[in-house]
Amino acid sequence: MDNKSVNLQRTQSLLMELVPEALSSLNDNRIKSLTITDVDCKNGKYDANVYYDGSDYTKEELKEIRMSLRKANGRIKSYILNATSWYKCPDFTFLVDDMMDKRARMEDLFAQISSKSNKDKE
Repeated sequence: MDNKSVNLQRTQSLLMELVPEALSSLNDNRIKSLTITDVDCKNGKYDANVYYDGSDYTKEELKEIRMSLRKANGRIKSYILNATSWYKCPDFTFLVDDMMDKRARMEDLFAQISSKSNKDKE
């Protein structure tokens, strides 16, 4: 884990709860049910990368989702400011979390290596 302060970790944890709530309060069905996988705050609380699971969407759908999230950024920030007593809300950058795809590819590679080593032993 990164060497982040307890306050910053607490902020990230709170944002992990509040961002999905904010998204579910919007009228856009494309982003209403997005799964938020991680929040990574940068520069204190001024910037935050919000990662969402995009494995179920095509590239065209991801492009539309990205545009919708950019448009809804102000409403998401307002929701979070109302839910907390913060003076300022971080600027959000929404990114597709591709770690699940990478993990699946790594597991496939390990399975291939394992099967090849088993064949070599025979």
